[in-house]
Amino acid sequence: MSTAAQATQMIDDARVRVTRFDFAPGAETGWHRHAMDYVITAVTECHMRLEMPGGEVKDVTVPAGTAYRRNEGVEHNVINAGSAPMSFVEVELK
Repeated sequence: MSTAAQATQMIDDARVRVTRFDFAPGAETGWHRHAMDYVITAVTECHMRLEMPGGEVKDVTVPAGTAYRRNEGVEHNVINAGSAPMSFVEVELK
């Protein structure tokens, strides 16, 4: 059984929900579907393994301090595929 990533809610108001995710090596979010558009900012370098619907697996590296955005509806499981802890902050747009 895998270790769950730690989610720490930082802000949840009428406009945004901000959550920090901290992953030990091998930790994962578990399968989820994003109900809102969102922006991710990497706190550390993030070696992510993304398990996608239908069995597709993508390995991506997000450098520390960089950001990307996705539209609502994304469904996946995010796993720390690296050998070091990784962290990112997710801002969901309400």
